[in-house]
Amino acid sequence: MSEVRLNKLMSNRGLASRRQADEFIQKGWVKVDGKIVNQLGTKVLETAKIELQKEATGIISKQYTIAINKPVGYVSSQPEDNYIPAIRLVRKDSFYSNGKQTYQPLDLSGLAPVGRLDIDSKGLLLLSTDRVFIKKLIGPDSCVEKEYLVRVTGLLTDQKLNSLRHGLTLDERELKPARIDVLAENLLRMVLKEGRKRQIRRMCQLVELNVTELKRVRIGKLALGTLPEGKWQIISPDSVI
Repeated sequence: MSEVRLNKLMSNRGLASRRQADEFIQKGWVKVDGKIVNQLGTKVLETAKIELQKEATGIISKQYTIAINKPVGYVSSQPEDNYIPAIRLVRKDSFYSNGKQTYQPLDLSGLAPVGRLDIDSKGLLLLSTDRVFIKKLIGPDSCVEKEYLVRVTGLLTDQKLNSLRHGLTLDERELKPARIDVLAENLLRMVLKEGRKRQIRRMCQLVELNVTELKRVRIGKLALGTLPEGKWQIISPDSVI
């Protein structure tokens, strides 16, 4: 029977991220086959029974995920000078309850963007404190769909559409197949299973199209729906994947 590092096994089982697992292990909050393990780097059997102490489960239960309808002009991650991060939108006056939620102050210190949405793009952006959820959504093995409405200028041909669907290369790596539909004149629906830097704009440039408007309307199972621009609400990771 093969052995694996405990933090990796915890991550694989969705119990915690590797970094969080190391924290729990160091604090003696992890039991393996009934015994507390507090040494980093410990290897265990892949079939081992892992239990988290109440201190660890208490931290996990306080994790949360937010959906924002990001306007143009905000950046999703840590900005350079004179750029406004989307996390600034997480305020009481921009909270959207839809009659189902009540506002409660949140600790924003561990909140991180789940993927990119460029400053000149708008729509659905997720922020989360749940590192396991983040990895499932944007990790190298993730195949979660992201859907965009993209308005372009330029001559739109079947050949260009086929190239966008499959066969393009960015940064010397072949892109995964994409689903591309024409909704109206120069309006595309693009569904991707990856999120490279400015991917859609660069894809369109490769086929001599220029993106004039880009809006993300869905991530996994979660649609942007009626969430107003500039507003946010708390969601469950189960509503996404």
